[in-house]
Amino acid sequence: MDLSSCDVLVVGGGGAGLRAAIAVAETHPRLRVAVISKVYPMRSHTVSAEGGAAAVIKAEDSLDEHAYDTISGGDWLCDQDAVEAFVREAPEEMLRLEHWGCPWNRERDGHIAVRPFGGMKVERTWFAADKTGFHLLHTLFQTTLKYDAIQRYDEFFVTKLLVGEGRCQGVVAIELSTGQVRAITANAVILCTGGCGKIFPFTTNASIKNGDGMALAYRAGAPLKDMEFVQYHPTGLPFTGILITEAARSEGGWLLNKDGYRYLQDYELGTPTPKPVFRSMELGPRDRLSQCFVKEQEKGRTLEGPYGHYVHLDIRHLGEKLIDKKLPFVRELCLKYVGIDPVKEMIPVRPVVHYMMGGIHTDIHGATPLKGLYAAGEAACVSINGANRLGSNSLTEILVFGARAGKAAAAFAAEQAGASPSLVAQAHDEQRRIEERFLRKSGGKERIATLRAEMHQIMEESAGIYRTETVLKEAAGKLKRLQERFQDLSLDDRSYTFNTELTAALELSYMLDVAQTIVHSALERRESRGSHQRTDYPQRDDERFLAHSLAYRAEEGSPRIAYRPVTITRWPPGKRVYGR
Repeated sequence: MDLSSCDVLVVGGGGAGLRAAIAVAETHPRLRVAVISKVYPMRSHTVSAEGGAAAVIKAEDSLDEHAYDTISGGDWLCDQDAVEAFVREAPEEMLRLEHWGCPWNRERDGHIAVRPFGGMKVERTWFAADKTGFHLLHTLFQTTLKYDAIQRYDEFFVTKLLVGEGRCQGVVAIELSTGQVRAITANAVILCTGGCGKIFPFTTNASIKNGDGMALAYRAGAPLKDMEFVQYHPTGLPFTGILITEAARSEGGWLLNKDGYRYLQDYELGTPTPKPVFRSMELGPRDRLSQCFVKEQEKGRTLEGPYGHYVHLDIRHLGEKLIDKKLPFVRELCLKYVGIDPVKEMIPVRPVVHYMMGGIHTDIHGATPLKGLYAAGEAACVSINGANRLGSNSLTEILVFGARAGKAAAAFAAEQAGASPSLVAQAHDEQRRIEERFLRKSGGKERIATLRAEMHQIMEESAGIYRTETVLKEAAGKLKRLQERFQDLSLDDRSYTFNTELTAALELSYMLDVAQTIVHSALERRESRGSHQRTDYPQRDDERFLAHSLAYRAEEGSPRIAYRPVTITRWPPGKRVYGR
């Protein structure tokens, strides 16, 4: 087995991972930094983000306004100390990215242009047309190239965290091109592996988003926090789940039911009635808009196609000139994947899983309860998003907390001694597990596609936009049986070079672990808050559940759920609105 080492190892080459690596190289230039990713960095899912990134830049805005919008939008489940740090450092990170070369849209006078976004009462979303994630990731990737200390392991699949002497000290990974199992030791590890949307059948997430980092941390003993909070984006394409950015609505797009009626005017969106109302109703929070879709479906006012119910997003009235200037990618996606031109035709959309508010439990510096292990980005839960993330906060989050995790991990790594001798034995054990469990096993009856399809159905029916105790209990039992059946999995491909069947099996094992934490956390939270809506407990219950759920891996296979209080600094819980 090949053994290599570094000082800080970043798992994941997306926006959070690259920002963390840069932070290490900037603050501790003598440390060796490695970025390991199962895809080439520019194929990380950050590249697909469209709408923009939030940060205070205009004179009529303020840090307090950004903080309040975020906390209220998160239905008061946000840790307010983390939110205050986030909004304070957001403008600094965005300007830093500007200096590194990110081509933000500008006003005619040269100032940064901002657009409105859902749940924010002030325009503060920076954007680069509707390809913001692409430009942001490209800028970060180019910036990493100037640091000799940053080494990359592209197309390596991490299968295990190495833990010795009570701290995380590296990983075991498969080099996809050769199938070779390698151990990489480190004084600190930062997990930046993104979310887990592929646990659900309809999602905006790419195929690589299977909860890898969440499951790795969970198996190593770190808890997953607030996993019941799964955000549906109200406008995904029905067949592919591809995102039609919120920017389409911020520029003035309308949501219409089968009668051509702007149905959102019939619903309470948790926001005061602005002027003019018809300009803003489509920019209600994502959880509320997705819930309104379900209500329209129940009333028989949605359309139905081969991939389920949908409504229309109409941007025709914006005109070809504006669409080509500010929404060119929306037009491109519609032409390529639906065969329609949004300049002339309405876009079919439905709610699809988009983002995990929950993730690996961290403090405001990205540190997990396991020494030496850090996390940032969607894989982590630093608790700035609460029960519902506001659009355009996530791209800024990967910058702010990617940088924070990088600095904290570097400081920790600089004080540590060498790797524990026991790590080599752990790595060899993992190699044997992969060989015996997957590559040499014969006679298994279960197939990856069958188990994955059943998991998708279970999650969509039990942990979707609305939930009930009966269905969640059934789902918990079904997922436990899927875990048992997974042990009888058999692979056809026994080769080593680019064995995608092997990686699909490992990803399915990650997804099953994470799916259990979602269902059990949702079962225990007997209230409705943000994206977690229990029809049997329709009210928010601050007395019992103004608290974060923590899912710990338990010996018997089902997660153990505990709670910790939400940090309140300046804004006591109140009615969820976007104005005061």
